[in-house]
Amino acid sequence: MVGAAVALPPGLAAADVFKYVDGSGNVYFTDTPLKGNRYKLEWHREAKKLVRESKRKYANLSRGGYSRGKAYTSKSMQKRRKNVEHLVQANARRYRLPPALLHAVIRAESAYNSSAVSSAGAQGIMQLMPATAARYGVSDSFDPVENIRGGAAYLRYLLDLFDHDLQLAVAGYNAGEGAVMKYGRKIPPYAETQSYVRKVLQYYRAEQPASIVMTVR
Repeated sequence: MVGAAVALPPGLAAADVFKYVDGSGNVYFTDTPLKGNRYKLEWHREAKKLVRESKRKYANLSRGGYSRGKAYTSKSMQKRRKNVEHLVQANARRYRLPPALLHAVIRAESAYNSSAVSSAGAQGIMQLMPATAARYGVSDSFDPVENIRGGAAYLRYLLDLFDHDLQLAVAGYNAGEGAVMKYGRKIPPYAETQSYVRKVLQYYRAEQPASIVMTVR
C-alpha cells in the first residue's frame, strides 16, 4: 500500500469507486470513470466489495475495535505495539531488517491496528493489498502473525530490488515497485507517497539512538 487506514462509511458502498492519478501526481477519487489521457486509473473498487469491507469494519467497531478518535492516543498505541513486539523482532531477524524499520512502517500504516482497512482495500497491521498478501502466502491479512511476516518479506524484497535504498523501498511499499521503476527509480511524484516516505523515515529515526547510522543492508 499504501496509505493511512480509514473506516469506510456506509454511504461509500452505494457505488463503485475509482482512483486516478494525473501526470502531476494529483489524486482523484470518483464514482464514475474519468475520460482523457491525462488520467491514469490506479484502482477500481467494486461496490459489493466495498459493502463487505464496510460491514467488516463496522463489526470490528461494535466489538470495541478501531476508532479513529481513539486509535492514535499514545497509551492505546503503546499497548497494541507491545502485543506484537515479539512478532516484529522475530520477522526482523528472519528477513534481516532493523526492528525499527518494521515499527516505523507499522506505525505509519495502521498505528498497530490489526483490524485496519484502507479505502484502497489494504488490510491489517501492515496494510497489505490482497495481491501482495497472496504473493507472500498470507491467507488472513487480519492475523498479525501472517500480516507482519508478509509485510516484512515484501520490505526485504524492495530493499534488495532497489539496492538497499531505504527511501525507494519505502516508496515502493506505498505506491508499488512498478511506480518507482516507472519514474526512473525515484520516489514517484505522488503527494501521498512523498508524504508517506517522510513520515516513515521520521518514525524510523525516532526509533533509533542518535549514534546509530540509518542504513539497511
